[in-house]
Amino acid sequence: MADEQRVKQIDSVLARLAAIAGRPWDRGESDTEQPRRRRFPVSVAIGLAVAAVAVVGVLAFSGSPPTGEPAPALAAAAVEQPPVATIVVDVVGKVREPGLRTLPDGARVDDALRAGGGALPGTDLTSLNLARKLVDGEQIHVGAPAPPVPEDVPEPGGKVNLNTATLARLDTLPGVGTVTAQRILDWRAKHGRFTKVDQLREVDGIGPARYETLRDLVVIR
Repeated sequence: MADEQRVKQIDSVLARLAAIAGRPWDRGESDTEQPRRRRFPVSVAIGLAVAAVAVVGVLAFSGSPPTGEPAPALAAAAVEQPPVATIVVDVVGKVREPGLRTLPDGARVDDALRAGGGALPGTDLTSLNLARKLVDGEQIHVGAPAPPVPEDVPEPGGKVNLNTATLARLDTLPGVGTVTAQRILDWRAKHGRFTKVDQLREVDGIGPARYETLRDLVVIR
């Protein structure tokens, strides 16, 4: 019975396809079973069936809901940025908010003054070089003279204090003549003070070899 039902279903499909083509379907019944009519070739029916299946497949494919787009990949972890170099300076004198201020390395006196809230009204700033670059640990005196440089006194071990040494004292260092000694004083006047010994390499005339000779003979106080 199941086979007969399948045959009937196939006949029904082929008959519909034949009707679409304008030709009646005849599975091969005898003339006595039904009136004679022009038979629809099986090969044509099969071709129509295959074409119908193809059309249905195309329609089904085109009408299918779009597949979901893949989720965007997770963003790579942000590369940790190196910390910004900073310096600490002490702003004192006639300023609105005196005290320690942390500033980016390379900041200038004007930046420190602004960080301290600005000078008090009527303060004379002509003694300050507002464009001078700051060095870590220095003290900025606003509207007041800087305290006198401590007296040049001998350091233990006979070392020379770069922040208090006079021209004559610096001239005693090996390889440092009057010209280089004056350049050390000029550097100190421009930058306020030495904060580390290796800043000697920034002085014109002190190359790597001379610095290696001097590094153990000087001190920072």
